[in-house]
Amino acid sequence: MARVAVGGTFDPLHDGHRAVLMKACALSRGGELAVGLTSDEMVRNKVHEVDDYGSRHRRIVDFFRTLGITPRITRLDDPCGPTIHEDFDFLVVSPETHSIALKINRIRREKGLKEIKIVLVDYVLAEDGIPISSTRIKKGEIDGQGKLLK
Repeated sequence: MARVAVGGTFDPLHDGHRAVLMKACALSRGGELAVGLTSDEMVRNKVHEVDDYGSRHRRIVDFFRTLGITPRITRLDDPCGPTIHEDFDFLVVSPETHSIALKINRIRREKGLKEIKIVLVDYVLAEDGIPISSTRIKKGEIDGQGKLLK
C-alpha cells in the first residue's frame, strides 16, 4: 500500500490545487494520504492575504469528503513537514513546489533515508494560457477554474 504526501496553503482552493490533490488521491488508493497544510505562521510572508488555518482546513476536509476520502492532515510549520522523518512512497508537487521536494530528498539522503519518488503535476492553465494561481485569483484576474474576469 502506497504512502503519499502532498502539501500546500490551498487558498483559495483552485483547479491547479485540485489537480495536485487528485493525483495524490489516485496514487494513494488503498494506502495513506498525508496532506500538509501550511500554518498561519508560514503564510505571513505571502504576497496576498491568506485565510486562517481553520478556514483552509475546513475547505480541504470538505473537498476530500466529496471524494469519500479521509486523509491525515498535518499542520506544516516548515516547508518539509513529516517528509524528512517519515517514509513515503510518493511526494506529489507542482512546478512551484518542486524545489522543496528536491530539498526534502537531499535532507533524506543526508540522514541516510530512502528518497521519496517525486511526482510532478504540471500547472493547470487559465483561459489566457497562463497558470492558475492563488495570486491571480486574489488580484481578481481569474476565478478558481481559470476563467478571465478582467
